Amino acid sequence: MQSQPSLRLLLLLLLLTTVFLLHLQPAPAAASPASAPDDGSDFIRASCNVTLYPDVCYASLARYAPSVGRDPARLAQAAIAVSLARARRAAEYVSNITREADYGADRRAAAALHDCFENFGDATDEMRGSLKQMRQLGAAGSGEQSFRFQMSNVQTWMSAALTDEETCTDGFQDVADGPVKAGVCGRAGKVKKVTSNALALVNSFVNQQAGP
Repeated sequence: MQSQPSLRLLLLLLLLTTVFLLHLQPAPAAASPASAPDDGSDFIRASCNVTLYPDVCYASLARYAPSVGRDPARLAQAAIAVSLARARRAAEYVSNITREADYGADRRAAAALHDCFENFGDATDEMRGSLKQMRQLGAAGSGEQSFRFQMSNVQTWMSAALTDEETCTDGFQDVADGPVKAGVCGRAGKVKKVTSNALALVNSFVNQQAGP
């Protein structure tokens, strides 16, 4: 019969052996980036490379990744919606300061503001038509000819919207520098970037559908 010290020594050796073997077990493999679920953000980032302002493009559209997925039509539609929303806000801003400028001494600035408000009004109408047209894509009975006609409308309207926004800022060239000019041109410049990006994504979608 083993003595008590020998038994304790045996138990201690078993414990140390178990701990040593546990340390030899490989650690669970960390999930690789490739295995992470694709929420569409990579698709948006890659698609934005066709635009003039890819960083602005991704920042404005990343939150739409779950609904866009990997669908270029949905991405173009989301880009138009973003442009429309920002153009509306810019138009509201111009409208508010136009009322103040009408009572000021700078008649040239007041005239530029009125023209800019009209330009943004036209731009929002054109983008609203573009968005409606995009939502009608794939409707029952629509074929290739119908698709081309619809997308030609979208391209024309988005191009016209961008021109209207550029006309707004051009109207301030002869206006003295100041907070009014800086405020309007700054906001219009940001709207022009997202509109340019939206047009680029629309053109990219059309080119993809045309095939090789």
